[in-house]
Amino acid sequence: MHRLARSGGTPELLRWLSGRADGWAGLVGVDGTVLHAATGPAAGTRTAGPGAPDVAALVAEGVAARAERRARAYSLDTGAHTTLLFPLPVDEGPADPLLAVVTPRPVAAGLATLLADVVLPLALCRRSETVERKRRRVDLAESRGREAVLHLLMTGQLSIAHQVAGALLPRLPDPVRVCVVECSGDGREEVARVCRDADGGRSWIVRCPVYARHLILVTPADAEPDDGPTDEAVAALVGDCVVGVSEQVDLADTATGYRQAFHALAVARELPSRHARFGARPEPALVVGPAGRQWADALLTPLLTHVPRRAQDPGSQELAATATSWLAFSTHARDHLKIHRNTLAARLALIGELLGLDLQRLSDQAALDLALRVRAVPAPACAAGPDPAGAAHDLDEILRRPAVREWADRSLAPLAGAGGGAADTTASGAAPSGAAPSGAADTTLRAWLACEARLGPTATALGISVPGVRKRLTRLETVLKRSLLRPPSARYDLWLAFRARDLGAAGAPRVNAAARGLTS
Repeated sequence: MHRLARSGGTPELLRWLSGRADGWAGLVGVDGTVLHAATGPAAGTRTAGPGAPDVAALVAEGVAARAERRARAYSLDTGAHTTLLFPLPVDEGPADPLLAVVTPRPVAAGLATLLADVVLPLALCRRSETVERKRRRVDLAESRGREAVLHLLMTGQLSIAHQVAGALLPRLPDPVRVCVVECSGDGREEVARVCRDADGGRSWIVRCPVYARHLILVTPADAEPDDGPTDEAVAALVGDCVVGVSEQVDLADTATGYRQAFHALAVARELPSRHARFGARPEPALVVGPAGRQWADALLTPLLTHVPRRAQDPGSQELAATATSWLAFSTHARDHLKIHRNTLAARLALIGELLGLDLQRLSDQAALDLALRVRAVPAPACAAGPDPAGAAHDLDEILRRPAVREWADRSLAPLAGAGGGAADTTASGAAPSGAAPSGAADTTLRAWLACEARLGPTATALGISVPGVRKRLTRLETVLKRSLLRPPSARYDLWLAFRARDLGAAGAPRVNAAARGLTS
């Protein structure tokens, strides 16, 4: 009995007991409801199939008779079977379950004594399993609470995030670095323990709701553990994980820190050390100036002032959070927001209608992403106010500004000379399938962006295979130090950078009104 209690718990004990009783064994509630049940192998044909007794009816009759006589243990003979009932003390008071056995008559010698003996290990198993279920519920509640705090931080609701986080530990730090840890297989729980040990429990650790193998760490930026940075320590302690880390950001800019950490993760996958920190590069939202803030406000006004017609319809804040999540995670936004895919599609259709954008087009996605990021970044560079150059009425005017042009040049500078070299040739000197000839990085990215960041059309446009396009983009992730193939992707920034560069050339064609975010 004790061996089965340790190895299999209640189900194994009941299965063994039903075999010894040559009948049916189970746990039932005080109202006769069956909680657990098992049938002995040799008795399967006796308690199931044609002519078999109605076990549920026999048990219910025995429970009713026991309650009527106010007995603790009870035996009820009904025709060819006997129902035995023993109370199971598990500290649930009057609701303590009963051990019930339905066995053929005559009852085997010693069966009643055996049932009296098995009550104690069965009660201990029941208590242990109840505690384990409660522990899992507590763990799930804590995990969902941390996920909710992260969602509030990602959407800029800082005060509410602090209120919710007050019941959990540790306190939210400020400023922070955001780490994304990619685990292998199902080892996320073990890696979370390693992370807690590595930084002394100072980090806010969240299981990513979008990627099942990712952990997100919001770590204090003003101090490092005695044994070195957390990302390096975790990469050294866990041999099959990869870590990407953001630069220092304010807690209110957690969404920016997450994007940076995700881009660093794409670089870390290609490094022997398996960890990388985000390469410093200004955010486009920080270089658009006051005119960019005015453009973003004008573009987003129909969304931010939207009033739903029904109480159950999403309001402006919920729609803005949906747009931000979808732009960051694509279709995975339904996991992030915990909504059905049809709900996500309906919200996106409403957002596109309100803003006059075609959200199937990458150009419109880039415009909306930039506008949302401009409004989310509390920086003087994009604060509202007078602009000596005058207000901008569309995105093209923003992208023509010198600061944006400088940002675009710095963003695309790593592409110079990328694409060729030993990594792209075979031993015979010929380019392998999918390898880009020297100087083709720019062409590959432009084709990919022109094809709405879809691999199939890009492969057709370039005249290579889909795996070849994927290989080129994977190489370019290392060159640009940005994620391209998995969201959050740098495709919006790349579209903006290429557009800003093209606008600097004479005669650059204007994009359609939706892509420009025309608001006048």
